[in-house]
Amino acid sequence: MDVLDTPTSTPQDSLRDHIRDAVKALCARFPGAYWREVDGERRYPGEFVAAMTEAGYLSALIPEAFGGSGLGVTEAATILETVHGMGCNGAACHAQMYVMGIILRHGNAEQKQRWLPAIARGDLRLQAFGVTEPTAGTDTTSIATTAVRRGDRYVVNGQKIWTSRAEHSDLMVLLVRTTPQAEVRKRSEGLSILVVDMREAVGRGMTIRPIRTMMNHATTEVFFENLEVPADHLIGEEGRGFKYVLDGMNAERLLIAAECIGDATWFIDKASAYASERVVFGRPIGQNQGVQFPIARAYAEMSAARLMVYEGARRYDAGEPCGKEANMAKLLASEAAWHAAEACLQSHGGFGFAEEYDVERKFRETRLYQVAPISTNLILAYIGEHVLGMPRSY
Repeated sequence: MDVLDTPTSTPQDSLRDHIRDAVKALCARFPGAYWREVDGERRYPGEFVAAMTEAGYLSALIPEAFGGSGLGVTEAATILETVHGMGCNGAACHAQMYVMGIILRHGNAEQKQRWLPAIARGDLRLQAFGVTEPTAGTDTTSIATTAVRRGDRYVVNGQKIWTSRAEHSDLMVLLVRTTPQAEVRKRSEGLSILVVDMREAVGRGMTIRPIRTMMNHATTEVFFENLEVPADHLIGEEGRGFKYVLDGMNAERLLIAAECIGDATWFIDKASAYASERVVFGRPIGQNQGVQFPIARAYAEMSAARLMVYEGARRYDAGEPCGKEANMAKLLASEAAWHAAEACLQSHGGFGFAEEYDVERKFRETRLYQVAPISTNLILAYIGEHVLGMPRSY
């Protein structure tokens, strides 16, 4: 049975069934040939993003009062799991779903009214999340991009890297240091969040340079040179930005994990079908345990990881602590997807490397998620220290 079609019984599950069916219908309009074309041309899948926006999926987490659907991370995870389970790629637009939480949870009433209705209508795109820096990497508290308050504006200087979709976004949620590290008690203090209107910033203190990668991910590096940002674009309190980012990262990890579950489902379905049909030496290759067992194990790993993803989403939506679950979901789902990808490619043999089968494209895409948005090793370090109580390893 396809995991995307698992029978359900609660009202929330019925809603998720409806979401799956609707997302499947949308994704059917963007088959493998579309994604091969986009990938081959290194082009942003604007048509797909527009369809997702028009259908309201990218504003799923925006409250109905601001023109959104008022859904939770559980439903958002269902959307992205289904997108990837259909062979599409939500990486072109998923940030608009999880970055939204920072404004929703920590923005003031005026900021929400200024930005959220326009995002819900599709008039504004919120796709860029400026956190990582070349010299800091995953050590977020060591970022060097600064914002100095001068009157009613902040002046920003520094650099971000791996800021995906910056070329296709109108707004950026940007993490900056507003208090020098030497002047704070803990490195996590003195960081703040600004919302940058990129329509005004590009060419006026902001420069974007694309980075070509092994997959078509539309990622960039961004430079800031005396960029002026209105002070009323500060989210929450100055100096508390690291806390806000961590809150947003739990949603990010859960939604990325849901995408990995979708990838794993796609690989398993693809591998199972091919192994049942492909005949070598007078018998289907899926009859051979060397082919069958890796696919079966991948299914078991994916099913277990999926439980962790939706438990983390449930806790997030209920306002319960979910850092442990979000991190473990990301770890387990990314590894399940990778093992499913390995099994799928291996079962296809040489055909797995042929573009027309889509396996090699998805294989490249899913490998990313053991590195980003947080590496497997950092998750293990988190579990070791914060869950098991062992000494900090870094």
